[in-house]
Amino acid sequence: MPPLTEGQRVPEVTFRVRRDGDWVDLTSHDLFDGRTVVLFALPGAFTPTCSVKHLPRFNQLAPAIRVHGVDEVLCLSVNDAFVMDAWREAQGVSEVRFIPDGNGDFTRGMGMLIDKRANGFGERSRRYAMLVRDGVIDKLFAEDPRPDGTETYCVSDADTMLAHLASLSHKGSTTD
Repeated sequence: MPPLTEGQRVPEVTFRVRRDGDWVDLTSHDLFDGRTVVLFALPGAFTPTCSVKHLPRFNQLAPAIRVHGVDEVLCLSVNDAFVMDAWREAQGVSEVRFIPDGNGDFTRGMGMLIDKRANGFGERSRRYAMLVRDGVIDKLFAEDPRPDGTETYCVSDADTMLAHLASLSHKGSTTD
């Protein structure tokens, strides 16, 4: 399946999350409909680039991102809820909401599921970031795959997203 593109709706899936020690179902509708959201996706919790660069910078810049009319910043990975919760706690993240895509349903629906079995990871998400308005992809920054199965880390970062949002505000556009 080719990756979704700007102007398309995000996949409608149900995420299994943990809240106060209980399982809770959270749908794409709950996360995106009637809202402006920045979602960034990455290959895996506790992995080097994800833990040292991608996640920390989004956590740092989330307040500045929200100034541009963004309701919430989400981090998605093909990991289970327990791993995502442990990673959030280990990283001390307070400005980003973690979304576990344990079965890869959302990632598959986005056309962003990649095979990383050669590295012992199984199926994982490509690295990307997107601005979603009312369930529709407004802007998508996806990294380029390399021949060895890794990806660049050039356009899915928090600084690129913040610059994009600032350019919209500068042009007189709003993200409400």
